Amino acid sequence: MTTTPPLYTSVLPTDVTTWYRAGKTTQFPIGAGATIKYGDKQVAVFYFPRQEKWYACQNLCPHKLENVLGRGLIGEQDGIPKVACPLHKKTFSLTTGENLNGDCPAVAVYPVKVEYDYVYVGFSD
Repeated sequence: MTTTPPLYTSVLPTDVTTWYRAGKTTQFPIGAGATIKYGDKQVAVFYFPRQEKWYACQNLCPHKLENVLGRGLIGEQDGIPKVACPLHKKTFSLTTGENLNGDCPAVAVYPVKVEYDYVYVGFSD
């Protein structure tokens, strides 16, 4: 098993120094993921329509270091929003980044906000 490069570190809402405008809400699929690029980072952004909530995490799956989480299946596990890697089905909490079904390292998660129909992802530069 591999480890996540230090390029990706979770950001708390209180630590955001930059709100990156990722795109219009209509540019993101409903109930699925899309990937944005911020500097050297690939970040997966997800919209959960039933909760009317947005989530973001690193696109890089720490299991095999493939940039695929934006194409993963999303859902809930015990009320926790999650994404499943489309390659090996490792699942990660979209609120904490924790691996929910194995011993993989956590993924980095980022705060998301919507203002005037634009999606913003928070980073600490």
